[in-house]
Amino acid sequence: MAEKFERHRQSWRPDEIQKLHTLAKKGMALKAISKAMTRSEESIKQRAKEDGLSITKLR
Repeated sequence: MAEKFERHRQSWRPDEIQKLHTLAKKGMALKAISKAMTRSEESIKQRAKEDGLSITKLR
């Protein structure tokens, strides 16, 4: 993994959760959401699963 995220194990703030929902509904890919939110793909996948969101996968 080339990029390193400095926000290790940070809890999700309500505004971040809202942004995740918005980006996921727009159909953005996991990698793009990860970059936009400066969070790891794993963190985003886990939160999306908890919230029942589906994230588009790049092909």
